[in-house]
Amino acid sequence: MKNIILIILAIILLIVIVNSLYIIDETEQVIITQFGEPIGEARTNAGLKLKIPFIQQVHRFEKRILQWDGEQNQIPTQDKKFIWVDTFARWRIVEPLLFYQTVRSETFAQSRLDDIIDGITRDIITLNQLIEIVRDTDRDMAFAIEIDFETDYYEEIKTPIMVGRRAIADSIFATAHPLIEQFGIELIDVQIKRVNYIEDVRKEVYERMSSERKQIADRYRSSGQGRAAEILGRMDRDLKQIESEAYRTAQEIMGRADAEATTTYAAAYNRDPDFFEFIRTMDAYRNTINDKNRLIITTDSDFYKFLKKGD
Repeated sequence: MKNIILIILAIILLIVIVNSLYIIDETEQVIITQFGEPIGEARTNAGLKLKIPFIQQVHRFEKRILQWDGEQNQIPTQDKKFIWVDTFARWRIVEPLLFYQTVRSETFAQSRLDDIIDGITRDIITLNQLIEIVRDTDRDMAFAIEIDFETDYYEEIKTPIMVGRRAIADSIFATAHPLIEQFGIELIDVQIKRVNYIEDVRKEVYERMSSERKQIADRYRSSGQGRAAEILGRMDRDLKQIESEAYRTAQEIMGRADAEATTTYAAAYNRDPDFFEFIRTMDAYRNTINDKNRLIITTDSDFYKFLKKGD
């Protein structure tokens, strides 16, 4: 019986010791509560700690930087353009006791950040034009050579930037920071992650972009066709010029050849007129007397005089 009692007492002592000790990790900070009320200051040093068993409870909070990623919100800009704005922030718990007293847990803290940062983002976005939210400065942008500088889009992007995207994000941070401090939270940074048109406007923008691309393509195509016509016209002109010069050269050569032939014939004729007459008559026989031609002439014609002499 004594052994059983000793075992029971040892188990109870072990349970008491286990409930009296707790460990704080390097990444944690702790608040001790007694009957739901905080006791003392926050404990932030890592190591093995003591508490009153069963009566006191340990509440652990992150010491590291935490992230907040807001939901996309549809917000109208000052120039009446509806856009989706997606923001994110970084924060950490710097006063665990105040944090526990105001929001209790990280889940409720995220909810409070949703309300504060989303609301401030909406208020500030509606006070600025879309171009201010998209660009930081009015530095000159590099365009492709086909940009149409007469379009409304070009005029829009040339609008002077008075605030800029970075300054808008800084304004959201500056406005939200003091409101969040009351929860024992330090807001480290707020940034605009993405800006996009709503679906209907995005379709119109894509259609306009497609139309502009088609206009540019048509302009290139028209320019190419004009250039091709110019090249073909120049080629046709050069070809005719070459043919004309070649024809002239050929006629000159033929003229010189005919002149030389005439001179040769004349010289040969003058040297031996009878032989020349004989040769020309033989050529005439060869060209006229065959199976396809029929000549009807008298036998005393001069055409046959050389045949007669052969008899």
